[in-house]
Amino acid sequence: MRGSSMGKAESNKALFIVNPISGSGKKKKAVEAIEKCYRGPYEIVYTKYPGHAEELSRESDSSLVVAVGGDGTVSEVARGIVAGGDPSKTLGIIPCGSGDGLALHLGLSRDPVKAVGCLNGYGTVMMDYATIRDDTPDRPEGAFFCTAGVGFDADVAEAFAASGHRRLWNYIACALRLWWKFKPGDYRVVVDGKEIAGKASMITVGNASQWGNGAMIAPLASVTDGVLDVSFSLPFSTFRIPALAVMLLTGRLYKAKELKILKGKEVSIYRTKRGAAHYDGDPCVMGERIDIRICPAALRVAVPQKKVESI
Repeated sequence: MRGSSMGKAESNKALFIVNPISGSGKKKKAVEAIEKCYRGPYEIVYTKYPGHAEELSRESDSSLVVAVGGDGTVSEVARGIVAGGDPSKTLGIIPCGSGDGLALHLGLSRDPVKAVGCLNGYGTVMMDYATIRDDTPDRPEGAFFCTAGVGFDADVAEAFAASGHRRLWNYIACALRLWWKFKPGDYRVVVDGKEIAGKASMITVGNASQWGNGAMIAPLASVTDGVLDVSFSLPFSTFRIPALAVMLLTGRLYKAKELKILKGKEVSIYRTKRGAAHYDGDPCVMGERIDIRICPAALRVAVPQKKVESI
């Protein structure tokens, strides 16, 4: 059984954690939708600094903790929930970001009224997440819930974050600007003992299927199958970009000749030097070795009841 139907708890308040930065006007509409449409006791708290959402969700005694923001906010709230160790606590999402990858994978609406409506009588799914660590001394283990990667998409994530403009058009502009000077790297990837090695434009590890905005980099991935989908993207020419973009947006990228896919529970990525990486869209610098491991059925998440059996 993937999940179960579950109404919101009446014994305590739902906690809505709002990132005041992500989503600009979307955030205001989301708060208005909560105030107008949510049926039950609730509290709205605004984050004040990076990592605050994680602290709030970890320390909250609410049974429903809702991330109101983009992928970064969702990831922070989810990390706090799993760190708190209460398996009965449920993650809710009102997507207000530039990509909203996990929310779209889960079948959640980006319309704030519909997203709040889902929380008035949601179903639950026990979803997987993944831990990530590198060979940097004393760096704590991280966690991600959607995707992680190195290579071109990590370079774009780094440039996108530095630009200060959280819009889809700006992400595309960053990607186009970087593409003309990008050079594939040398990688070795080991997934449950199986190995792929050679030059790659990027390596993506998917717990969920997409980066966001319907771009399905790991279209066969499932958050309830207990394994990760590892996409090893071989170098490709500029002339192939239109065809690959169509496959990316239609969920057929797994058919591309440039993509090698492995599924497994433990992933190790080796490269020749430190460099850009990302998980759940947040860029960082990581070492020459990156280790990723699945944590199956470890996070309870609210989804539309009609989606419970299909996620």
